[in-house]
Amino acid sequence: MTSKEIKIAYKEYDGLEELEQKDRELAQSAIDATAQAYAPYSKFNVGAAVLFQDGEIIKGANQENAAYPSGLCAERTALFYASASRPDKAMTAIAIAASQNGELLETPVTPCGACRQVMAQYQLKSKLPMQVLLVGAHKIWKFEKIDDLLPFIFDSI
Repeated sequence: MTSKEIKIAYKEYDGLEELEQKDRELAQSAIDATAQAYAPYSKFNVGAAVLFQDGEIIKGANQENAAYPSGLCAERTALFYASASRPDKAMTAIAIAASQNGELLETPVTPCGACRQVMAQYQLKSKLPMQVLLVGAHKIWKFEKIDDLLPFIFDSI
């Protein structure tokens, strides 16, 4: 028997002003996308912004449905739209933010397991690491690749 350990590294920032320009723009796009959420049941608005290798940004927001679980998370909304509309472009980063009552949450929200796996799939497709920015009002966490959020990516097929 061998014991093993997984460690992840990430950077923590105290606000948008500490980020590099491209990260600040991506994070702000995710914050802006929270206003596009359709969340009449949870009142939990999530926005996501996907960055392509060429600098273009596409946004998405969570979409709820009375027939739960027919809604879709912001991350998958943005990723699926990005892939469907720009199938040959590599995605290199995603930012995620959440708000309630029009106020950005103090600390970052983390993506669900399904969203992590979808992010991993597009990272594998592009053959480039996909950075992840999890954005809160007073904390921003930056991960260099999806593997840091999903260390055992399902890629067996």
